[in-house]
Amino acid sequence: MTTPSDQPQRPGPPDVQGTIDEFRANGGRVGGRFEGTSLLLLHHVGAKSGIERVNPLMYVAVGTGYAVFASKGGSDTNPGWYHNMQANPEATVEVGTETRSVRAREAEGDEYDRLWVEGLKVMPMMSQLVANSARSALPIVVLERR
Repeated sequence: MTTPSDQPQRPGPPDVQGTIDEFRANGGRVGGRFEGTSLLLLHHVGAKSGIERVNPLMYVAVGTGYAVFASKGGSDTNPGWYHNMQANPEATVEVGTETRSVRAREAEGDEYDRLWVEGLKVMPMMSQLVANSARSALPIVVLERR
């Protein structure tokens, strides 16, 4: 399968690449820890490197877009994709068998509160990730279709 952009891609770690391969082979569905979740592949450009990267992320539908949560597995720091999206908000997502252009923005205020509650319904482990880290909250990025 070709990638949505002409930029070179940097392969992810084997477990991430395996999830990406499984997603593409099964029309957006995967097993294991992501089984039964809404999953997308976020194509983003490295803020420093300019290299396209791909991350599988669980999401919550927001109108015609998606909300993704910058958890980094409960780390005390935000994931690289979050920093990349701040620097380069134009991106592409694969959802199911479709590829869509999106623009990222950070959720704030009432929208953040609403999306956090929605996110906890489908990903209840997020509250534990925050509790186990030095962060007081996880950033929520809204990917709006262009």
